[in-house]
Amino acid sequence: MLSVLQAMPPDAFERLAQRVLRESGFIKVEVKGKSGDGGIDGIGVLRLKLLSFQVFFQCKRYKDSVSAGAIRDFRGAMVGRTDKGLFVTTGRFTPDAKREAARDGAPQIELIDGEQLCDLLKTLNLGVKTEMVEQVNLVPEAFKEYEISK
Repeated sequence: MLSVLQAMPPDAFERLAQRVLRESGFIKVEVKGKSGDGGIDGIGVLRLKLLSFQVFFQCKRYKDSVSAGAIRDFRGAMVGRTDKGLFVTTGRFTPDAKREAARDGAPQIELIDGEQLCDLLKTLNLGVKTEMVEQVNLVPEAFKEYEISK
């Protein structure tokens, strides 16, 4: 599944992230990701009963790891515009990137790595079909007592 996501064109991956956010309860999800997007691929509003939060998101189709520098760049694009961020990648996050995303005194950035993204797609049934297959295995020892003696 990850190889399919990594092979998607950037704008298609951003639209998939948009769909994932909508299916996860976000409203007014808009993809901005074009050249000159200011480091923000999209904006969504997450409504939680009486409160709503504007969330900026960034999408990266990486095979390797997202560095702390990429998290800092994204946060820099967010500063003064929103307090919530979401970084979605097909790769992984380095330990430094995870620490940077949760750094005290800075706007928090939630991280979704490739494995979590695949789990989300599976949970939301987006482009994924899950089938439960029953497998029956014979235990020959259980039938020995029924053998005909000679």
